[in-house]
Amino acid sequence: MARGLVAINFEHFGVLNLIEASRPILRGEQQLILRKDIKQEKIKRGKKIAGVARSRDDGNALLWDALRAKRREIADDQQVPPYVIFHDATLMAMMEHKPTTPEQLAQLSGVGQRKLDMYGEKFLAIIRDFFSGDNNLSDTAAESIRLFRLGFNAQKIAEKRTLKESTIYAHLAEAISQGLLVLTDVIDLSASEIKQIETSILSLPEEQQNMLKPVYEQFDGLYSYEILRCVKAALQYQIES
Repeated sequence: MARGLVAINFEHFGVLNLIEASRPILRGEQQLILRKDIKQEKIKRGKKIAGVARSRDDGNALLWDALRAKRREIADDQQVPPYVIFHDATLMAMMEHKPTTPEQLAQLSGVGQRKLDMYGEKFLAIIRDFFSGDNNLSDTAAESIRLFRLGFNAQKIAEKRTLKESTIYAHLAEAISQGLLVLTDVIDLSASEIKQIETSILSLPEEQQNMLKPVYEQFDGLYSYEILRCVKAALQYQIES
């Protein structure tokens, strides 16, 4: 319209009609150059991410898992949602600040006096165990024991440490022999079964009492070597204590 190629027909409701000047363009005798409007791009705004992203190394990730597992255990016992015990932000603060005393724990956001009294010691025990060392154990055994105290079983510890499960049980047996772990926390056997295994071990000739194969064969493979090793370690601790 600005170039005078069309006209408004007011008698027919304002429709546009081609006029004589448009014919050369329609016949291709004349080129029509149109203006291209430059569209201004909108600046895209990134979505705000709620909370603060935090990176955790492997050690802290294990502590985080242990704190959450303890929270879940307490919540299940009380039949309440986990956040009623402590919010994630509070567990994150525990992981980052690693309090080891009630006074230190009370400084964290989300830990009031009531929750400190009800749950404080349970979470402090996890943090203390996580960072306490056992001087009489080898470094690799101490690492396995630390994970075990955090609630991981032998299979999970083996997966996390990329070790054989039998190796983890050897670490647990080492701790049992030093009184650092209780046998019944490691293996799921009745008192009578443990007594039968102990009797079998003690009945071996002196030259065979350090061997597990005779005991394994006596029970026809009912108990694994890992279980027998742990029972033997507990028996050793009882004798030496």
